[in-house]
Amino acid sequence: MDTFNTPLPQETVGDYIKRLRVELKMSQNQLANAAGIHLHSLGKIERGITTRLSNKTRQGLARALSIPSEYLEAICNGSDLPQPFTSIKFCPKCWTPGTPTEPIWNNVRSLHCFMCGHELISHCLKCGKSVRTFQHSYCPYCGFYYKNTIAEIDSKKTLLKRKKSKTKKK
Repeated sequence: MDTFNTPLPQETVGDYIKRLRVELKMSQNQLANAAGIHLHSLGKIERGITTRLSNKTRQGLARALSIPSEYLEAICNGSDLPQPFTSIKFCPKCWTPGTPTEPIWNNVRSLHCFMCGHELISHCLKCGKSVRTFQHSYCPYCGFYYKNTIAEIDSKKTLLKRKKSKTKKK
């Protein structure tokens, strides 16, 4: 279990967001811009003045912090956390480097992309390490570029399928 992304017991939504922001070395301004919310709104959330988050704010913060929105929802509602996962998921075909992932990809039940049907990945296909942030468009452990990863694998799979079908026809 990834304890960095998981809310701590008795942690408020403001404390949780601030802890993640500080760990990611982001300023309040950077997080507010990435989440698409006003800087003053983020300040109120972190200070504990605002404890209920709108759907737009919750989704924006989850995307910017690379966490499931269900975590924020659970803290705000005082309910149990969903089954934790150790990394974020993305569709290597549809995701554009430098942009946040689609919120539905990080749903615990999502296994395939809702746009193209491709299997979602949550780890580097070269070294196997979990994807924990999209601060970079490449794996911070081995330097493998996430977008090229799937293009190379898909082209290899296609070539293998073609070779197999040609040998079966003969």
